[in-house]
Amino acid sequence: MSSHISNNRPNPDQVLLDIADYILDYKIDSQLAKETAHYCFLDTIGCGFEALTYPACTKMLGPIVPGTIVPNGAKVPGTPYQLDPIQAAFNIGAMVRWLDFNDTWLAAEWGHPSDNLGGILAVADWISRNNLAKGKEPLNMETVLEAMVKAHEVQGVLALENSFNKVGLDHVILVKVASTAVVGKVLGLNRDELVNALSLAFVDGQSLRTYRHAPNTGSRKSWAAGDATSRAVRLALIAQKGEMGYPSVLTAPVWGFYDVSFKGQEFKFQRPYGSYVMENVLFKISFPAEFHSQTAVEAAMTLHGKLKELGKTSEDIKSVKIRTHEAAIRIIDKKGPLHNPADRDHAIQYMVAVPLIFGRLTAADYEDNIAKDERIDALREKITCIEDPQFTVDYHDPEKRSIANALTLELNDGTILEEVVVEYPIGHKRRRSEGIPKLIEKYKINLARVFADKQQKTLLQHTLAYEDFIKLSVNDLVDMMV
Repeated sequence: MSSHISNNRPNPDQVLLDIADYILDYKIDSQLAKETAHYCFLDTIGCGFEALTYPACTKMLGPIVPGTIVPNGAKVPGTPYQLDPIQAAFNIGAMVRWLDFNDTWLAAEWGHPSDNLGGILAVADWISRNNLAKGKEPLNMETVLEAMVKAHEVQGVLALENSFNKVGLDHVILVKVASTAVVGKVLGLNRDELVNALSLAFVDGQSLRTYRHAPNTGSRKSWAAGDATSRAVRLALIAQKGEMGYPSVLTAPVWGFYDVSFKGQEFKFQRPYGSYVMENVLFKISFPAEFHSQTAVEAAMTLHGKLKELGKTSEDIKSVKIRTHEAAIRIIDKKGPLHNPADRDHAIQYMVAVPLIFGRLTAADYEDNIAKDERIDALREKITCIEDPQFTVDYHDPEKRSIANALTLELNDGTILEEVVVEYPIGHKRRRSEGIPKLIEKYKINLARVFADKQQKTLLQHTLAYEDFIKLSVNDLVDMMV
């Protein structure tokens, strides 16, 4: 005999309710989180400006239909485009992510929480311009920073104990969920509408990690977050129109996210939502390299200097041993041919070889004209990775959150140089005082890539001081950046 399927509408999954309650009700009283969000904005938008110097990025930007201009639409900083908020979110999101140089969060899942700025800034600018057209007040940048703190928190807390990569899903699912949540708040969604929007984000198709791993690594990883944050804007707008949600999208037997996409596991949570993630976020300051390699690149730079002191070069190296953590081995320990820049910036051997040879690692060093230098591949073959279990433990320790790498060089004459160990990159919270001046310098360099001197000075005058920054209207700031 067949049993009937219950068609009683369930209550929304608790995960959805918890996110909605946090987004709508939590008051951010951490000054550290707010000030860190300010630095995060400067660094993130600066990364977008650097990306505008790369044709591979700029060809992806603009309206879907060439020539389209949206009245009171969101403007894309550094470009002439004024677009609907969905396409503007894609543009901004693709820009800030393109060079793998924006902030990072590492846990059971990893990702780049500032990817959410695509949706946040596009929607805030669009609302501001429409408010002004109706004689209302625009939003200010304090609203943007609050949304950034909360987007970081949703993405980061979900990532702490839940590994989406281990089931083959890309971390941009967390961008879509977090962006949907905070964009929904900025749009004025009520609790039921926000829960519906979040359910739509989970019931959506999710990106596979195919484009991040050999043998398929490719440039989609540079615009996947832009796609996710723009999709979030679309879903929030749909929910705002009253479109229904799917309350047991996670827990529904057979058809729910847990059973279909998460091997039957339910999400685990280490801590409640607050401001922990923004306070502890990792800035990429020194090198445009996948974050698990940042300390390895820093160690390689130190060893390049030691080689020079000895009158040696990379051609005197017999072998390089990298003592590292499990996540680095799983993601970026890569042998064989590297086919494009996206392939190279996810290969720890490449990212260590370049500084050992040249004493630098820049975004340009992933391009074909540098990669064809035969010394790079020759040195890559001499580099091996070994997991240090303690490095892996410290990587997951919430009180440490280290990203340690240790390099040992053996030379052709039998000399073994003293191992160089770097546990925390400059962008880590434990090195924040060392990192912020370098972050500001990075921001200034990126402004100079796009704007003339006068415009640079105007932007620096209005954006560097936190108290001045938060009072700016969103549209005024964006207008300074176009």
